Amino acid sequence: MTQPLKQPTWRKPAGMLAILLIILVWALVVVSISDYIGAQHIAVQSIIYLIAGTIWIVPMRPLLIWMETGSFRAPPQA
Repeated sequence: MTQPLKQPTWRKPAGMLAILLIILVWALVVVSISDYIGAQHIAVQSIIYLIAGTIWIVPMRPLLIWMETGSFRAPPQA
């Protein structure tokens, strides 16, 4: 038999907006210190931009878990 359709929740659109907001804020932070970064040696710049380009992913895991489950913690594995 077919299962009844689940009602969509507001968590996914809210989570998508939060993701966009996190990316926007992080980009503004990096741009605001770009003069300082630009004055550094190219190797240091590369390391800074590598770290800055990946660190924004850290808050995404709990946010994505919340979007799916409604809780910020991962459900226990069975």
